[in-house]
Amino acid sequence: MARHYSTRDFFRQMPNALLARYFAARGVFGEFDFAAMSETRHDELFAAWLALPEAQRNTMDAEFRDIFEMSCEKGCHAILDEAKWHLDHDADPNAADAFAEKLAALVNHFERAMVIYLDHNLFWRGATHFYHADTLSHWRKRKNLPHNAASVDATSIWTLANSIRTYFHHTEGRGNNCVVEPFRRGDRDYFFAYPEDYSQQSPEWVDGQFGIRPHNPAFEVIFVYSQSEGSLDLNYRGSYKAIEPLQAMFAAAVLQLPELPPDPKDSRVYDLGPLRQRNFEFTYELGSGIESVVVKKLRLSSRATKGERISLEADTSQNPQAVYALLDRIQTAMPMAQYSVTQVDLAVSMVVEADRPPKTVNIHITYPNSCSLKYDELGLKLRDMLNASGIEPREPADLATHDAPTVQAPTPVAALVE
Repeated sequence: MARHYSTRDFFRQMPNALLARYFAARGVFGEFDFAAMSETRHDELFAAWLALPEAQRNTMDAEFRDIFEMSCEKGCHAILDEAKWHLDHDADPNAADAFAEKLAALVNHFERAMVIYLDHNLFWRGATHFYHADTLSHWRKRKNLPHNAASVDATSIWTLANSIRTYFHHTEGRGNNCVVEPFRRGDRDYFFAYPEDYSQQSPEWVDGQFGIRPHNPAFEVIFVYSQSEGSLDLNYRGSYKAIEPLQAMFAAAVLQLPELPPDPKDSRVYDLGPLRQRNFEFTYELGSGIESVVVKKLRLSSRATKGERISLEADTSQNPQAVYALLDRIQTAMPMAQYSVTQVDLAVSMVVEADRPPKTVNIHITYPNSCSLKYDELGLKLRDMLNASGIEPREPADLATHDAPTVQAPTPVAALVE
């Protein structure tokens, strides 16, 4: 769930000493005694804030929103990833570990984000890009690429940007300009492309005047390449027919390939059959933060009659076995041997932040290989749980059960939504 931002709450969450440093660097509020001001009440500061010129206030408010977005566990991990890349090149071999310890010693994520913004701004842009990528879903994966090192020289980056610009300009009439920014994160290479979108008009307030003003926004294409896996993940919210051309542009410009290798179909499938059993137990590590996993919904598909499905959904807040109790009642009325589990909804109770109560994370899995989880810090922990529990996608020959549909099952396709 997206967190709500307000300037007043931002002042309340941020330590006064850091607010003082931020405003001092911008030459405002020099008359305030931030040390004597309450850490939780900022009425006087907020009133002075509202009295600032609109243009000055808007610039700082945009920075506050960025800092606010990074003030969370996912933002902290993104900062550490970007810092490690920079500090691994430091003369001190312990620089990255020392930085991580320094960050961990701070009081909370708000303080961590502001300290990075003020004192380590070199890490900021890459970290905000990684954080943004971690929040996205609907990644398209392509495997079977050669394990070539990614070319990140200026010529290769320009070639990729120009290819993207040319493609969208000729096929959709947009993309007249494009810029590509490369980053390294662990053993993966990230490329953030920003082609120019169609011109838009939007209602805006400028210096107290309301009007409809034109502007030229950018849309986004993100490539994540793993040399060790020989795989490319692509995030693009647009026409599906652009996916393979974009992959081909990347292969030519960054991997220096004469053509895009063929994409073998992903034949892996989720083995959802075990989840039909009431006594199925999910497996997870004690340090994962996971407290419980409950099956909220099962969808059963007929092996004999195409399109015939039964969905079982129950309130599990009082009885974690409510779905199975419903299944028992249905099984007494009709034979279920010809039905297979093809979809399941899970509710995972887990501690995401140490100082916060557990939250519920919902997972939606559909046969053959679709899963709603992202590849961020939280999603990877939950994927580890699925894998340990024996229900991660595997090749059909490796499946331990035979509950998957064999007659009217959908043809397995590449896992486009992971």
